[in-house]
Amino acid sequence: MTEARSARTGGKVRVARLTDLAALGELSRLCQDAEADTRSLGLPVSGPPIGVFSLFRLPLGAFRPHDLLFVYETAGRLGGLIRVERETPRDEWTIVELDAIGAGDAGDIRFRLIGHLLREGAKRGAVRFHVACADADGNVELFMQAGFARYGAEIVLVRPADAPAVDPMSESDALACGIRPAGPLDALALARLYASVTPQPVQRLEAVRLVDWERQGRDWRVPRSSLAPILRFADVEAFVQEPRDGEGGTVLDGLVQVGVAKEDQPHYLKVLARPGCDPAALIRYGLSVIAARAPGADHRPNRGVIAAVRTYESPTDRRLEEIGFRSIATVTLLLKETVVRVAEPALVPAGVR
Repeated sequence: MTEARSARTGGKVRVARLTDLAALGELSRLCQDAEADTRSLGLPVSGPPIGVFSLFRLPLGAFRPHDLLFVYETAGRLGGLIRVERETPRDEWTIVELDAIGAGDAGDIRFRLIGHLLREGAKRGAVRFHVACADADGNVELFMQAGFARYGAEIVLVRPADAPAVDPMSESDALACGIRPAGPLDALALARLYASVTPQPVQRLEAVRLVDWERQGRDWRVPRSSLAPILRFADVEAFVQEPRDGEGGTVLDGLVQVGVAKEDQPHYLKVLARPGCDPAALIRYGLSVIAARAPGADHRPNRGVIAAVRTYESPTDRRLEEIGFRSIATVTLLLKETVVRVAEPALVPAGVR
């Protein structure tokens, strides 16, 4: 049985300052080393480490005005931090980093940080809080004590930079497979594709709207993924695959979202395929786009390609493994809503008394 945490510990939670930058970097780095007296979200690492620090850490100038960063300070030293990205069009907040140090106090420090964030969100009108974490070090229990609900899991896969090259797919081959760039007019078809893949309970919780599918580019946050925060440092493109039987219109076989990294991080791939459709061509085309768009003149290190697949989206993970990806972790998805759901108006059959 999980014990209830104490409501207060020594120290205070406050907004991070410019003078905290060096200490925050050191704290974040220490918490990714998996030491016994540190705690983090435990997002996937591989060797050499691809940790949350290297994936999601933002230079100071890259913080957007609506991002939030709170720290826990005690005796003049920082013992914890929580960093949040805010999706202003949907009033949703995503926790991308939650670190604490101290063998005895790390759990309580993180609980204090989460509580402060939830109170801040209530003041600013946040509708949902999202977080992805490893089911280790009490992460899931910590968030569930704070009122979060676990609703899914994702398999994180990586294709190393030294993996055998994939034969590129030409534009003519892509057209022959029905692959083309996605556009705002595909919103209804993409919503139906998402609905065909995603279980109803998850659809209700994520509440993706038609207008969300109309957004393209760097602010396109659907389909949701635990790795989506790295997209702000990537050139994002999306491509859809039309059915070969000529259905077209509002029916699509699949979607591939590609993020070509501009910083020292892996490229990004997200694949969504309609049940019964093989996503192999979409995956191959996505890798071809990355190879064509990836910068080569600036000598930045190639960190490979990283992808996330929901457990209910199988066999997409198998198709990725067949082309050189390997699974490195499974992360748990949690969500907390701050609004009360009410039944939507609907017509019902009339009865005769």
